[in-house]
Amino acid sequence: MSGNEARVQAIYQIANKEAMPPKAPEPLAKMWAENVFNLSKMQASLPKAVFKSVKKTIVTGEKLDPSVADAVATAMKDWAMSKGALYYAHVFYPMTNLTAEKHDGFISVQSDGTAISEFAGKVLVQGEPDGSSFPNGGIRGTFEARGYTAWDVTSPAYVMETDNGATLCIPTVFVSWTGEALDKKVPLLRSIAAMDKAASKVLKLLGYTDVAHVNSSCGAEQEYFLVDANFASQRPDLLLAGRTLFGKAPAKGQQFDDHYFGAIPERVQVFMQDVEETMYKLGIPAKTRHNEVAPGQFELAPFFEAANVASDHQQLTMTILKHTAKKHGFVCLLHEKPFAGINGSGKHVNWSVGNSTQGNLLDPGDSPHENAQFLVFCGAVIRGVHKYGPLMRAAIATASNDHRLGANEAPPAIMSVYLGSQLEEVFEQIKTGSVTDSKHKGVMDLGIDVLPPLSKDPGDRNRTSPFAFTGNRFEFRAVGSNQSVSGPLVVLNTMLADSLEWIGNRLESELAGSDLNTAILTVLKEVMEAHGSVVFGGDGYSAEWHRMAVEERGLLNLPTTADALPYLKAEFVEDLFKKTGVLTPVELESRFEVYAEQYILSIDVEAKLVISMAKTTIYPAAIEYLSKLSATMSSLTSMGITLEKDTAQKIADLANSMMAVTDKLGAAIEKHDFASTEEHMQYCATTIRPLMDEVREYADALEGLVADSFWPLPTYQEMLFIK
Repeated sequence: MSGNEARVQAIYQIANKEAMPPKAPEPLAKMWAENVFNLSKMQASLPKAVFKSVKKTIVTGEKLDPSVADAVATAMKDWAMSKGALYYAHVFYPMTNLTAEKHDGFISVQSDGTAISEFAGKVLVQGEPDGSSFPNGGIRGTFEARGYTAWDVTSPAYVMETDNGATLCIPTVFVSWTGEALDKKVPLLRSIAAMDKAASKVLKLLGYTDVAHVNSSCGAEQEYFLVDANFASQRPDLLLAGRTLFGKAPAKGQQFDDHYFGAIPERVQVFMQDVEETMYKLGIPAKTRHNEVAPGQFELAPFFEAANVASDHQQLTMTILKHTAKKHGFVCLLHEKPFAGINGSGKHVNWSVGNSTQGNLLDPGDSPHENAQFLVFCGAVIRGVHKYGPLMRAAIATASNDHRLGANEAPPAIMSVYLGSQLEEVFEQIKTGSVTDSKHKGVMDLGIDVLPPLSKDPGDRNRTSPFAFTGNRFEFRAVGSNQSVSGPLVVLNTMLADSLEWIGNRLESELAGSDLNTAILTVLKEVMEAHGSVVFGGDGYSAEWHRMAVEERGLLNLPTTADALPYLKAEFVEDLFKKTGVLTPVELESRFEVYAEQYILSIDVEAKLVISMAKTTIYPAAIEYLSKLSATMSSLTSMGITLEKDTAQKIADLANSMMAVTDKLGAAIEKHDFASTEEHMQYCATTIRPLMDEVREYADALEGLVADSFWPLPTYQEMLFIK
């Protein structure tokens, strides 16, 4: 079957596809956390003393008493088996942005040949997967294979149900035999502990005597594309790279702004409901769903949760989206830029900090100029972003996210803070040494009597800011859709811990000779004088901001991963992680090596795909059509009919030019003599990628000239609009 015949068949199959009927929704109270071994299920199944001990660890972060493990393991096994599980899996999060799991059976064969179900406490607490076959940045060699998983009691176990059965899944950390973190969870837990320690100190200096454990919270908005599986299976680039390396823009894209918040296609809504039911059973609070800006693009957003649990749930969400899409005949694309020329996908990480005694520490209240607690913590964030902006950029640096940053739907690669007019005015007052007032909420009069009064927030929002305050939290808008949120959360928590430690030390010094309010104002004035240049409320896309940010404010513009990742090796970044105890120098260096290798390998795979598709798919189609066109023209000429030859010549010229650049690309990827990893990354960014783009330019021009019946690949028009 030719490529075009497969396209036609795919369109027919989609058009005649029998709709998957939506399930009758169960009451939320019945299915909520049905498959989660949460506190209520622990309380019902554990001895009182054991439950009290486990709850204390979960709520306060205190060290787990290992003596409770056997009782918890037995109760967890009995509960999981009652739901049909015969296997358990230690689930962990290696440095791949993906989830890993090692499955083991509860089965234990006895000496008399019988079999029983068994799950000991020591097995719950510790597992042993291979420590060398996952990315480790040189920490482990192939001949040094031992690694350990350890139960993370703060993230609840759950049963994952699939068509192939049920499995008890136990969230764990993953470390090497020598004790280094090989995953994304260990640094996250350490960063929470460091932030809690520094925040508690500051809160006590502010006069609080009862200070509960301080944690960060996260609500990550997940954007994604859905493409019919019939089309995706015919696109080698989608299958292997997650994005289209070729594709001419259709006549209609997103220019009418008619897809954003539009009516959700029926087939997609059935898919969404299936996703949400699975999420609810796993205790993941899916809150929002809607069409995104680009055709074929959608968003799912959860309610806020504690950062560690939110991170685990985010990984689960990506897995659920992909698996559920297959059931509905879709492929879910989580790549940041799967289609050129239209919006890409982000994962806006809404982040805040708080506890049960002081509440949300980034809530300004109605009078932020009088809210010392908020001003101190917001000032700490401002200082952190200014000092560690390059680290924030490195935390979101991937080959795929480079395509998105700075485009019309995503913030630029310059890290800045948007506060809104109300808070910006307050912090400008702080710089003068006197805070007197702040704007208040207003009421809109729309001149329509039947409508109720609408409250108006004291500040607007800014979609061009990478790090924007949005009412009672900051939104890290630059995070990529395919990323784990753990990396960005580690950076945010750690830089806040550092800033709070500095503020705490300065407050202690000032309180020796001043009252509390004077000390706070003095310290915050220092913060704004030294770091206020990172606050920006204007158009982040403008050329003037790019010039001003770099030339006048000294901020860094790091457009590519090759520019950003080397900051993981900077001395000030190493010092930050070392003094907070979040990452050792060895662990930090390993992350640079892993992420740099992933960047290089991603571009290498894409370049090889470009070469393969250009040579074996696009060029043959162009030549076949050219041959047909030439034969037709010759036949017509013999009949005395003369046609314009420009089209045939254009196709021949484009095909030849495409192949010439393809050969250049092939030669370029054979270069291996690089003095350093940094040099190799720059070569990928400045040599390989431009050549790939040049091949694409010729190929996409050919798509616009070759007859549709000869074109072998599903088009943008088909993939984006046929559902």
